Amino acid sequence: MNLSTNYMGLGLRNPLVASPSPLSYTLDGIRRLADGGVGAIVMFSLFEEQLRDEAERAIRLVEEPAESFPEALGYFPALAEEDGSPRSYLVLLERAVAAVDIPVIASLNGVTSEGWTEYARAMQDAGAAAIELNIYYLPGDPEISGRDVEQRHIEVLEHVRSAVTVPVAVKLSPYFSSPGEIALRLAEAGADALVLFNRFLQPDIDPEDLAVSPRVNLSSPADARLSRTWIALLRERMTASLAATSGVEVAADVAGYLLAGADVVMTASALLRHGPRYASDLLEGLTTWMERKGFQTLDQVRGRLAVPVDADPAVYERASYVTAIRAANAGVYTP
Repeated sequence: MNLSTNYMGLGLRNPLVASPSPLSYTLDGIRRLADGGVGAIVMFSLFEEQLRDEAERAIRLVEEPAESFPEALGYFPALAEEDGSPRSYLVLLERAVAAVDIPVIASLNGVTSEGWTEYARAMQDAGAAAIELNIYYLPGDPEISGRDVEQRHIEVLEHVRSAVTVPVAVKLSPYFSSPGEIALRLAEAGADALVLFNRFLQPDIDPEDLAVSPRVNLSSPADARLSRTWIALLRERMTASLAATSGVEVAADVAGYLLAGADVVMTASALLRHGPRYASDLLEGLTTWMERKGFQTLDQVRGRLAVPVDADPAVYERASYVTAIRAANAGVYTP
C-alpha cells in the first residue's frame, strides 16, 4: 500500500502530520513523533510576543551595563531546550532537522507584519523544510473592517514570502465572512498551502472565582466537519496544498479528510491523548480501510467527495443543509 504524498512540494512518506503541540517542545519529543510514524512535524509556534521581548531585551543590553543581565555574560548564552526563547527555538529546530529523517516545519504565531521576516529567514537557515504562519488575530475593535482583517493576513504572508525560499503555509481561522475568497487571495499572494482551520483557544469565565480563566480543550471528531466542508469546496478551485487539522481521533477521521480533498491530515489532540506511537495505529487503520475499499494509492482517495468544479457551491451546501435538517426532523441523529 502506497501512502506517500506531496505537501506543498515536500515528499512525505504518509499524509499524517503532527501539528504544533507540547510534544515538539523537546528533541526527545520530536524523535518520538518521528518514531511514531508521522510523515512530517510542525513544531510548536514561536510567538510574535517572544520576538518583541527579545528585541527589547537586546536594546536594554546595549543601553545598560552588562552586570544588569548576568545570564547574558559570555559570547554564547546558555540555552535550555525547553525555555522557549527565540534563540533556543532555532537551536532546537536545527537539532531536530539533524535528528529525524522527515520534514520539520517551523511555526510562527502572530498578528502583525513587522518582526516576522528576520526570524522566518533564520528558521529557513536552521533547516526548516517549510514555515507555517499561524496568524492568530481576533479583531476586538468593532470599528475594524472585515477587509482590513483580511489585508493584514495578506501583508503578513507577503512579508514572509519575500524573505524565504522554502514553502510557506498559512493556518487560517474559519471566522471570515467569505473563507473561500480569502483562501483564494492568500494562494494568489504566494501561500503554498492553507491549513484549515485554526482553533482559537478563548478563555472561559469561572462563576465561583469570579474570574476569567484560560482553558485548553482537545478537539473532538465533531470539530472536523467545518474543516472538511471547506476543504471539499476548495479542492477543485485552487492549486495550493490543503492541510486538514482538528477533530482527528480515529482512522476514519483521516479517511474523511482525504476524501474531502486534503493533501495531509494534521493532528495534535489524538497524539496527546494516546501518545506519539498512536500515529502508527491511525496509519494502520487508514491502510486497512483503503484495502477494504479497493484503493491502492492516496491519489485514488483524495478529493473523491470534493465539490465538483462545475457545481454551484452555494447550491451544493444548501442542499446538504436541507437534507440534514430533514433527517433531524425525521429523528435521525448522530450520537
